Amino acid sequence: MSTIINPAVPQALGSGLAGALALNVLHETVRQFVPNAPRADVLGMRSIQKGYQKAGEQPPTGNALYRQAMLGDVISNALYYSLAGLSDKQPVVAGGVLGLLAGVGAVTLPGPMGLGEAPTNRTSATVAMTVGWYLFGGLVTGVVLDRWKKSR
Repeated sequence: MSTIINPAVPQALGSGLAGALALNVLHETVRQFVPNAPRADVLGMRSIQKGYQKAGEQPPTGNALYRQAMLGDVISNALYYSLAGLSDKQPVVAGGVLGLLAGVGAVTLPGPMGLGEAPTNRTSATVAMTVGWYLFGGLVTGVVLDRWKKSR
């Protein structure tokens, strides 16, 4: 018995990856030049460290920690953004809503999770950039998905 993969699944995953990569490139580029830029990399590294510590293991340090945080960030955002593929009719709107929700979550959740508030919530500019950049990633996802759907 052969398994047929619904073509919407790879399109959703691919568009989610496009949005996640766009988000990470934006984050990593702007943080080099803008002092109040969000620091998703710091949140990712803190999260990795907490996970290792909870498992009773020694967390990586330096570049190894940074690489794991970036890989985890891209994978988790790609999977999250790929949910836009659930919308048959409005992928750009779905991507935008997902991005907006992710941005609000990136501002409001790190503190209660014990990751600190400063990386995404230290100034009003940091908050605006955080929400805007996640929105951007969601919109990229939606546009890529829309283009793929129209090319079928």
